[in-house]
Amino acid sequence: MSELTSESRLVDSFETHIAGIDSVALDKLHALSMTVAWPHRGEDWQFLREFGQGIVAIDEIGRILGSAMWFPYDAQFATIGMVITSPRLQTNGAGQWLMGHALNQVAGRNLGLNATRAARRLYRSLNFVREALVFQCHGEAISPPDVEPPSGAVIRAVEAGDLEAIAELDCVAFGTDRKLLLARLMANSRGIVLSRAGRIEAFSLCRRFGRGHVIGPVVARSDADAIAVVRPHAAEHAGAFLRLDTREQGGAFSDFLSRCGLPVYDIVTTMSLGGPWPGHQPAHEPRTYALVSQALG
Repeated sequence: MSELTSESRLVDSFETHIAGIDSVALDKLHALSMTVAWPHRGEDWQFLREFGQGIVAIDEIGRILGSAMWFPYDAQFATIGMVITSPRLQTNGAGQWLMGHALNQVAGRNLGLNATRAARRLYRSLNFVREALVFQCHGEAISPPDVEPPSGAVIRAVEAGDLEAIAELDCVAFGTDRKLLLARLMANSRGIVLSRAGRIEAFSLCRRFGRGHVIGPVVARSDADAIAVVRPHAAEHAGAFLRLDTREQGGAFSDFLSRCGLPVYDIVTTMSLGGPWPGHQPAHEPRTYALVSQALG
């Protein structure tokens, strides 16, 4: 057994071992994310545990010192997220130790993740390569500006029967089938769709998350369509905290977010291992304007 996949590790004279993330109380996971100033509430952790799988590092007195999760979409692709190491672990190579266990669980798949500045060095050491930037936009939302509705578009709330059409559109944009994830998100979100001649061509979902609400995913064929399905969420949450993570840098959609009180707060880097992240090819239409969250990509 290599050091990276050993079941235990000595940290500051405490024996630390790997355990399944489902075995840990939500308040302890919340406390872990608070140590690195991540916004995830206990409810957000629970949602992630329901969709994904993961591990934690626990010391001999029961403290949670780190975590790593993975979210398999199919036999070919998975994302990695919620890789957290407390300050005590960061100087002991524990990030590589946790990632070694996570990578074993998704062996044979191409992988994608969104790396913070602090984590990029770790992922490069594991042969992940840079693909794109993700702009984390958030703030106290303000009433969005009036915009002309896109030509021929009908905008309405998502209905339960829309899942198949939304999943099909999302699969083209993202590059792999996320129907199970979308079904879970729709059950916990307010959604908006844009259709033409009865066919859904854009959608957005918005749910409770962290300090307020997060918008994502957003899939559309143009900036105008993306703006049309995001605008109702910005209007609904004016005066409250709102977040949207996007790969769009500049252009009408980015300008619209700024005018809604959602400037760029931070930038993370999309990275991949084994092959390009699905859906990153410039030719893809429609495309993903907003991610689900940093954890899921």
